[in-house]
Amino acid sequence: MQIVKDIYGEADMESFGATLSVALRSGGVVYLEGDLGMGKTTLVRGMLRGMGHEGPVKSPTYTIVEPYELADLEVYHFDLYRVGDAEELEFMGIRDYFTEQSLCLIEWAEMGRGILPQADLIVRLDLIRQGRHAVLEATTDKGLIAMTKLRDLVVD
Repeated sequence: MQIVKDIYGEADMESFGATLSVALRSGGVVYLEGDLGMGKTTLVRGMLRGMGHEGPVKSPTYTIVEPYELADLEVYHFDLYRVGDAEELEFMGIRDYFTEQSLCLIEWAEMGRGILPQADLIVRLDLIRQGRHAVLEATTDKGLIAMTKLRDLVVD
């Protein structure tokens, strides 16, 4: 199952993130794919705002992970762009972040290949003429449940 959505501008990306947050309240693993500058962190900001987070949302480019503790869910935003070797993730205890009570949003997941768990949902962002083209794909049963919730919310 796939969902496709064209997104125009930062506000539209944040709004799309808020929509995604509705389907991800039970946690999971989401890979955020796309080149630099595609809006992955903006999408995460929208997701966090949709879940009630009111503080700043920073890109974890240098820290690798930014944690957000919400009322009923722990959200971890990872940016693995600067990871030189997937084994580095083992040293930081990355497996401890993946629990039933967490939502892990991972940019540049290919840098953690062999260490990271399978994504429940993959969100791919690509450049189009005046904005971004988002393709969402479920890869697990949990991802399919999220996509089923999203199907009626995402209208292009």
